[in-house]
Amino acid sequence: MRTKSVGKKKINIITLGCSKNIYDSEVLMGQLKANDKQVVHEKRGDIVVINTCGFIDNAKEESINTILSCVEAKNRGEIEKVFVTGCLSERYKPDLEKEIPDVDQFFGTRDLPILLKHLGADYKHELVGERLTTTPKHYAYLKISEGCDRPCSFCAIPLMRGKHISTPIKKLVEEARKLAKSGTKELILIAQDLTYYGLDIYKKRALAELLKELVKVEGIEWIRLHYAFPTGFPEDVLEVIKTEPKVCNYIDIPLQHINSDLLKSMKRGTSHEKTNALLAKFRKAVPDMAIRTTLIVGYPGETEERFQELKDWVAEQRFDRLGCFTYSHEESTFAYNLADDVPQEVKEARVEEIMALQSQISWEKNQEKIGKTFRCIFDRKEGNYFVGRTEYDSPDVDNTVLVPAKETYIPVGKFTNIKITSADEFDLYGEVVP
Repeated sequence: MRTKSVGKKKINIITLGCSKNIYDSEVLMGQLKANDKQVVHEKRGDIVVINTCGFIDNAKEESINTILSCVEAKNRGEIEKVFVTGCLSERYKPDLEKEIPDVDQFFGTRDLPILLKHLGADYKHELVGERLTTTPKHYAYLKISEGCDRPCSFCAIPLMRGKHISTPIKKLVEEARKLAKSGTKELILIAQDLTYYGLDIYKKRALAELLKELVKVEGIEWIRLHYAFPTGFPEDVLEVIKTEPKVCNYIDIPLQHINSDLLKSMKRGTSHEKTNALLAKFRKAVPDMAIRTTLIVGYPGETEERFQELKDWVAEQRFDRLGCFTYSHEESTFAYNLADDVPQEVKEARVEEIMALQSQISWEKNQEKIGKTFRCIFDRKEGNYFVGRTEYDSPDVDNTVLVPAKETYIPVGKFTNIKITSADEFDLYGEVVP
């Protein structure tokens, strides 16, 4: 027999997928709190809202499994209602409603006011920048735009997130000020495409102008750039990175591949030669810049020769950070019309080859850091270590700096100078410099 909770219902928000989803969940939680709702993040609740990801097969599988698990809990009487929102729900709503009818309601990526209504809350337009952050309070994601206008052949994001919409600079600065007042020291700028920022509302690429305003926010000490598209990259941003101490010498720029024929098929608007020229500009303008990229292997038409070209290029470029994924054959994308002609086991073997190569590069680069001192921010204590990062490292995806907890105490969220004493492929070990 199903039990009913007494008193105020607790709403549990479960977040799956990327940092954009984290941001959206935080906005939802902020709205619920402003409506005097009891809200938690990934803890037991009477009502569950699952913010799903629908980007690639693995992410979709995780989202489906989470939904099914919550529905089973509902049927056992442990949960009263299950709502589903986010990218998977946006993309497959009719199918999901048919296949999982025990979900109380499905919502799309831009249905926040409707979702709130079903949760007994009103959407409050005046809550600009009001969020319940789920990250450690010293860093926060700042989403500067929604959606994407890029035509990448393999990507279903525009189907789920819609067209690109930039958030005005004034609103972003206001949000940054509120975050700073609550203790945020590091802003991680996110979007489907930072490069495109401003074209829709200012009729020009305005990322540099945004950065110049954000660095004025008192209390913010680091600003980090994620997800810049290579084609049309606004080069005035490089000057801001070089001259503004608050803007980290770091950029995340997913390049996906290097073979010109595959880049053309991917509709990336670039080539092997143009990509190399852009990277050369980055390194000339900001020699100390850490470049993070993401690659796709197993895209239709990726022969052994083309894959070898990619491997040779990775060895040549020696990226500071690199992630690699297998191609996912996504319906309703342009590439879905192509033959998915690379076997899955070959795709996975190619990922392993790329990551083994990058592991060696990372180890060599980390050895060069031994004996040097870096200003680090510390995110947490884990086991016997305080875990921090340099300005060249983003949370969860990049290297960490480990300092033995038995030898010293470092408050979470504090900037501390650390001398590196040893290193492996993905971690630096160090000691506090007095």
